[in-house]
Amino acid sequence: MFPMSSSSSVSPARTGRPGADATRRSRHVRGRARVGGMTLIEILVVLVLIGIVLGIVGGNFIGKGEKAKADAAKIEISQIGQALDLYKLEIGRYPTTQEGLQALVAAPAGVTNWNGPYWKKAAVPKDPWGNEYKYVSPAQNGPYEITSLGADGKEGGEGPNKDLSSNAQ
Repeated sequence: MFPMSSSSSVSPARTGRPGADATRRSRHVRGRARVGGMTLIEILVVLVLIGIVLGIVGGNFIGKGEKAKADAAKIEISQIGQALDLYKLEIGRYPTTQEGLQALVAAPAGVTNWNGPYWKKAAVPKDPWGNEYKYVSPAQNGPYEITSLGADGKEGGEGPNKDLSSNAQ
């Protein structure tokens, strides 16, 4: 037999220490599990950070949604105004308050020159919040006024609850 050098590895079974091999394996397994996993605290920290980011981003998007609805209402009020102007060109007057915006999709009683519908859809639209547009003719500041009462559906208000009007300055 050849003599063994001191630098060569000796198996634990040859060292004479009982259980040395099992101890070495358990250390190796525990070390491997630690490297691959995360502690509960690390997971909670990550979840808190994700929640903070979503709160900031979500808050910004909620504000943008209400502004987008207000912008959509302004555009739709303008489109209804154009349909009313076409109605006036053919009939010679704007619909009365009693006739309302419904005069754009169905001929009012007693109107002879009605050549509509003046609104492409079968019904007069509702504002982006699902409320009816208010229509008054004649109005204080013009021949007619179309109003959306905003998100709350009530007169007055600030922010998303602010009323929008065709006669707004």
